[in-house]
Amino acid sequence: MRLYPAIDLHLGRAVRLYKGDYNKVTDYGTPVECAKRWKSLGAKFLHLVDLDGAKDGEFRNLKAVEEIIKNVDIDCELGGGIREISQIEKLLNIGLKRVIIGSKALDLDFVKECIDKFGNEKIVIGIDCKNMKVATHGWLNTSEIDAVDFAKKLKALGVKTIIFTDIARDGTLGGINVESTKLMVETGLEVVASGGAKSLDDIKDAKNINCQGIILGKSIYNGDIDLKEAIKLYED
Repeated sequence: MRLYPAIDLHLGRAVRLYKGDYNKVTDYGTPVECAKRWKSLGAKFLHLVDLDGAKDGEFRNLKAVEEIIKNVDIDCELGGGIREISQIEKLLNIGLKRVIIGSKALDLDFVKECIDKFGNEKIVIGIDCKNMKVATHGWLNTSEIDAVDFAKKLKALGVKTIIFTDIARDGTLGGINVESTKLMVETGLEVVASGGAKSLDDIKDAKNINCQGIILGKSIYNGDIDLKEAIKLYED
């Protein structure tokens, strides 16, 4: 299993939102400072999210992403506002290891095109949910699409890895939703759990249900989880 420290980008800063609310923001400094901190504690892969891009559908924090890649020798993935093939090409060309498609993944033809062009190691699908219904556009809209059914369709297209986020848990330190996450693992996809991790027990739970990884946000920023200890205990 792999642990992915999260750096959420908003107006060029590293922040955390509470339950996806853009009006409830905590600022944690510059993205490069955060990236260097997590690397120093043993992180091997960072999970970056352009929060402004997710909401608006356009890159808003590309400069911050480029600064991380330029100044910190660590693998990175990015999601948020990715809607076009040309955007993916640009992101991979600047050095990102993986690109995460969120809202646009509802267009299954687009997903298939991405998998065919870039391969399933470079393309990851983010499935964000409320009550197991897929949410889109920076979590501002919730559809009637069942998350498990959607995941199965993605797998049939050749998708290998998904990032599963329970929005109701994100930024709350309420613990990951083990039951819902397990349902996603049972689709046969590689699942990275996201949303609500508050302690080492959550990481243990994610590993026990065979998650490929877990994204850590507020818990490591606030010190509820010691990233260095967690990596030593649980990262393969």
